[in-house]
Amino acid sequence: MILEIAALVNHKVMRNRRTLPALLLCLILHTGLLRGQQLTVETESGKQTELTRADIAAMPHIKITTGDATFEGVELRAVLEKGGIELGDTLRGKRMVSCLLVEAADGYRVVIALPEIDPAFSEKRFILAFLKDGKSLDAKEGPYRIVIPDEKRMARWVKQVTRLKIVEVQ
Repeated sequence: MILEIAALVNHKVMRNRRTLPALLLCLILHTGLLRGQQLTVETESGKQTELTRADIAAMPHIKITTGDATFEGVELRAVLEKGGIELGDTLRGKRMVSCLLVEAADGYRVVIALPEIDPAFSEKRFILAFLKDGKSLDAKEGPYRIVIPDEKRMARWVKQVTRLKIVEVQ
């Protein structure tokens, strides 16, 4: 894609020098949009993994219908595992005081205890949604949103999710 843009820039610049600033602006905006689709997953040790929209979309999808909308996304557990966070048999002892800190672009943050996410402990479902009623989440909600269908209040349904970080409760 970048090589195609570079060739286009070279061709257009030769024809009209005023197109260079416009093409550069388009490239910057395109890069910014791609960056906005990334999600950072951080392990207990601080290792960070950047997941792209393509990485997340390649995982098995799940649809959840709530009272007013149908969300589509992936199991939050699968996203954590893709980012290097182990659940299952490793979730015992010291790790029982680990939590998932979900951070949003606007600074909103919530905590979810790791055992809540692990199917060995709970049947509760946590979805990282990227579609609502078949369309990409809008700028107010997306690009990613946490959806927890069994919760009575939507306080942990974080919009504009940017980071998933494991923290230990002291």
